[in-house]
Amino acid sequence: MKIICIGRNYHEHISELNNERPEEPVVFMKPDSSVLLKTFPFVIPEFTNEVHHEIELVVKINKVGKYISPKFAHKYYDEIGIGIDFTARDIQAKLKAKGLPWEIAKSFDGATVVGDFMKKEAISDLNQISFHLTKDGETVQKGNSSQMMWTIDELIAYVSQYFTLKIGDLIFTGTPAGVGKVESGQLLEGFLEEKKMFSINIL
Repeated sequence: MKIICIGRNYHEHISELNNERPEEPVVFMKPDSSVLLKTFPFVIPEFTNEVHHEIELVVKINKVGKYISPKFAHKYYDEIGIGIDFTARDIQAKLKAKGLPWEIAKSFDGATVVGDFMKKEAISDLNQISFHLTKDGETVQKGNSSQMMWTIDELIAYVSQYFTLKIGDLIFTGTPAGVGKVESGQLLEGFLEEKKMFSINIL
């Protein structure tokens, strides 16, 4: 299983981190060892003092594909979910300042939460998918697929130029504005179309 992540896909998130607006999707990878096992808490690593939550729509690939046309991309997934791309922001900032890759800030053990999935037929409009994250019951991040710079189908087509997509691969489609620090003792819950898809305790 590959975990393919898209960065800077929401205008407001680009602004809140003072990043440059990309002309093409920003792509990075996470190893499967970064996936937090279901029912496990997220333990803040000792090597960072600032882990941020980043909730994202997640697409699960259901057939092998390469050089996929955008008009056929919808045939390569039938489930959509949400997840969290936990980011050691302090480490990422240091690496970015030096022009270095920042995988260790996003790909450490437990840094990837994969929630439940729902059939895309259960979603009335794939261009208007709403999702949000709560922290101790308070909404801290809220997004809608209509806000994405590149749609799900466009992202599938784009990444398939470089990577052969295989059954079970996951594409994290980017995070909306509202990223923030997590603290020990907090509870994070993710919702897709108002349905709870995951619940994570922070230790």
